[in-house]
Amino acid sequence: MEDIYEVDVDGDGISDGVVADLDGDGYIDTVGVDQDGDGYIDTVAMDTDGDGYVDTVMVDEDGDGLVDTIAMDTDGDGIIDTVAVDTDGDGVIDVVAMDLDGDGDIDAVIADTDFDGEADTMIVEDDGFDDY
Repeated sequence: MEDIYEVDVDGDGISDGVVADLDGDGYIDTVGVDQDGDGYIDTVAMDTDGDGYVDTVMVDEDGDGLVDTIAMDTDGDGIIDTVAVDTDGDGVIDVVAMDLDGDGDIDAVIADTDFDGEADTMIVEDDGFDDY
């Protein structure tokens, strides 16, 4: 059973966000926040694998209702290792940066620089070691 609750953090009677237990396990796994006070959720943080830690953060930076940035911890170590960004605000991710070997730095960047929906630029770090 899903539980979703509105939250009024500043006590003004207007909802500032929501907290939710989407998987019904009794623990909050999703938090949505209206950062700019316009009545719409701008930032969502989620525990997608149920380990109690945030794995995914999605942000609507320009308030158009479309996600502009997604940050993910894909390997569950508590460190964001993949970031996807919609650079031109059309609702389509244009740039993805990834830490492939878990050392904390970006190893690969994939980009759609001409905004045709297809990746046309890929940069991969090669440190000389076969570690990813």
